[in-house]
Amino acid sequence: MRRICVYCGSAPGNRGEYAEAAIGLAAELVRRGIGLVYGGSSKGIMGVLADAVLERGGSAVGVMPHSLVQKEIAHSGLTELHVTATMHERKALMADMADGFIAMPGGFGTLEEIVEVLTWGQLRFHAKPCGLLNVAGYYDRFLAFVGHATNEGFVREGHREMLLVAALPAVLLDKFASYSAPELRKWVD
Repeated sequence: MRRICVYCGSAPGNRGEYAEAAIGLAAELVRRGIGLVYGGSSKGIMGVLADAVLERGGSAVGVMPHSLVQKEIAHSGLTELHVTATMHERKALMADMADGFIAMPGGFGTLEEIVEVLTWGQLRFHAKPCGLLNVAGYYDRFLAFVGHATNEGFVREGHREMLLVAALPAVLLDKFASYSAPELRKWVD
């Protein structure tokens, strides 16, 4: 893997563990020679993650729509900053640049982004791993919902297993390294 796209909050959240996990993920990415692709912000968990990658000599590539750059939240010290016209272009470029996708704690945007790329994998638009870094049980309730959706027949078991989950960055990246996309169609005949 050359680059991993990480979705995470532009806010710091209420727990110090979130920033600690971002620093731990950054260290593990750099140790493995994997570059970061992310939303380009200098704020919140996003900023902590990018700063930690850069401080360790890694590559941090940001992708941000012009409307957010104008609000002066773009990180000024990135390896590269790609400015797009729209959020849709941002997400497509991030997906094209990455070999896998991780969601750390974040809000609506983080959840929307990981669910979108997971759906693209389900539809076989890509075969890249998608995972949750489940810091301090942050995604436990979401995982319960995914289990409920599976039990109710809206998510196939094989597709549910496409979502890789771990509490530690090294464990999640090990799962990414051995990931193989299922040969499973979205719909049952």
